[in-house]
Amino acid sequence: MAALFTPLTIGDLTLRNRIVVPPMCQYSAEAGSATSWHTIHLGQLALSGAGMLTIEATAVEAEGRITYGDLGLYSDDNERALGKTLEDIRRWSDMPVAIQLAHAGRKASSDLPWLGGAQIPPHHQNGWQTAAPSDLAFTPDQHPPQALDRDGMTRVREAFVLAAQRAKRIGIAAIQLHGAHGYLLHSFLSPISNLRNDAYGGDIEGRMRFPLEVFDAVRQAFDGPVMIRISSTDWAEGGWTLEDSIVFAQRLKAIGCDAIDCSSGGSAAPGQAKMTIAPGYQVPFAREIRKQAGVMTGAVGMIVDFDQAEAVVALGDADFVSIGRGMLYDPHWPWRAAAHLGETVQAPPQYLRAQSRPGAKIFA
Repeated sequence: MAALFTPLTIGDLTLRNRIVVPPMCQYSAEAGSATSWHTIHLGQLALSGAGMLTIEATAVEAEGRITYGDLGLYSDDNERALGKTLEDIRRWSDMPVAIQLAHAGRKASSDLPWLGGAQIPPHHQNGWQTAAPSDLAFTPDQHPPQALDRDGMTRVREAFVLAAQRAKRIGIAAIQLHGAHGYLLHSFLSPISNLRNDAYGGDIEGRMRFPLEVFDAVRQAFDGPVMIRISSTDWAEGGWTLEDSIVFAQRLKAIGCDAIDCSSGGSAAPGQAKMTIAPGYQVPFAREIRKQAGVMTGAVGMIVDFDQAEAVVALGDADFVSIGRGMLYDPHWPWRAAAHLGETVQAPPQYLRAQSRPGAKIFA
């Protein structure tokens, strides 16, 4: 049996295979609430045959959205809208659905990507004051964030907890915290963005303190798998490193982290990060963190080929693969992977006539 199509148990949740649809922002919410776009988008991915579907970065407070079009789970309206979307999906698919809870920190208050994605100043329409560990803007031309004081940190931590409780009420199967890409939790970890001189800055112990507190609080509030996405390295001199990530992963495991999705970058401003992007370029991070920290990992980033994905799991580089852009391009990527590897996937009965090859049987 192909390793990619063996079951995987994360916490108390068992996936049919090792293909995970990662969180992918759609910038199509209204005041943080899901719209019909999310029903269409998530619905087709829930019929893909993947092992698990992860809802896009979902802000825990309005000021934590990357853009004014981001999903949120900070209000009753948000909860009702996303609950209705999930209700529609579950009518036709039993695929486990996870959610990524996030706070964009100093990279919040931005325009939609297809409108340029520039940061919107707080005094402009659709803009607001951003927050971060330090009052250091991501780029010199941006409005500086407000450094969070202890009360602000308590508010944000509680916002993560309340969002996790909302997620539980609407039947979310697992939570992934967004600790990557220069957003709030990652900005506490990275010495590039965290210049604090209190207990939440300085050495790695201080910089890990707030993200670990948030993770622990969510872990206590949610009865199900709790995971995190991290940036394994900043790709920049003086930044967060793979060695730091291994230490962080060890600490996360000790407080009940079920899996770590291993991405990279996002903290250093454009031009500062020195990285070479190629197929599978982030897989070594998942391998080393899995090996050194003894925690389940996911590999992400330019995994597009079926044999490549199979090798990642078969060689023990990661426990699962996150297929993002490939799944947007081809929402039936798992069907094609199953046909290529001689395996089967779950599909709705309405699609049983859609065998990929004459005589082939890819549907379980």
